[in-house]
Amino acid sequence: MSRYRNLGLFLGLAAVWGSAFMAIKAGLSEFPPVLFAALRYDIAGVFMLAYAAVRADRWLPADRRQWAAVGVGAALLIAAYHAFLFVGEQSTTSAAAAVVVSLSPVLTTLFARVLLPDERLSVVGVVGALLGLAGVAAVASPDPSQLLAEGVVANFLVFLAALSFALGSVLTTRFDSGLEHETMEAWSMIGGALLMHVVSLGLGESLASVTWSPRALWALGYLSLGASAAGFLVYFTLLERLGPIEINLVSYVAPLFAALSGFLVLGEVVDAWTGVGFVLIFVGFVLIKRRAIRQELPRATGALTGDDGDWSDR
Repeated sequence: MSRYRNLGLFLGLAAVWGSAFMAIKAGLSEFPPVLFAALRYDIAGVFMLAYAAVRADRWLPADRRQWAAVGVGAALLIAAYHAFLFVGEQSTTSAAAAVVVSLSPVLTTLFARVLLPDERLSVVGVVGALLGLAGVAAVASPDPSQLLAEGVVANFLVFLAALSFALGSVLTTRFDSGLEHETMEAWSMIGGALLMHVVSLGLGESLASVTWSPRALWALGYLSLGASAAGFLVYFTLLERLGPIEINLVSYVAPLFAALSGFLVLGEVVDAWTGVGFVLIFVGFVLIKRRAIRQELPRATGALTGDDGDWSDR
């Protein structure tokens, strides 16, 4: 059974994170969007902090540099990403949102090239980046005469979510604060939740407008405890075993589960342009990360299947 454990965890993580888009869509009928995202991370942050206190060597950031990294994570990885995503998902499908968010690894590479001048994109890499952006355009499929249509604006907001996450990923890496993943995630979640509560109040949202139905409790619980708390625990486990390339690939399996869960639970139908966008974004990712994928694929495949042999001569 051990040879299939990593594969099972990988597919489980993709399923949980993919179906989270469906849970967001379901919960938005009961919650104001930014308040919904804030409540999610109130709960998830407490659980992650408890996990960091047990698991990490240091559960509390130790200096300004580490707190600065937490601040970036809170503002971009949690608050901006989820505020844009939850507002955007009000007017787009679970599958479309998941496909646009899957652009994050491509955008992360682009930000890394800008903020880390020693790295350069090759011609093939530029083509990959353009394909990724074309994929987002395909998902939005805007009519030139209706660029401010509700669906187009919604997908643009989801794109801003992906942009925020990518920029936050690069900036926190650039800080190189030495803060452990568990501690970083815990305090970013708590800080991000506080920021979203401030934004929520500014938008006039309140708990009085929440419909505390079984659907609302299920969506909040699933996102807080399943997608966030349990999901990130699996994420950290796979990050150690498989490395960042394989984790990036979760972003490209998750939309399949988002589409399936959206269809089964909410009756959402995936249109052809969403499928085209997914293919373009995935091909763009492969072109940009082709060298890293070539280097990591044998090791990741061996980790997933339990084969630790040398693939170089096969």
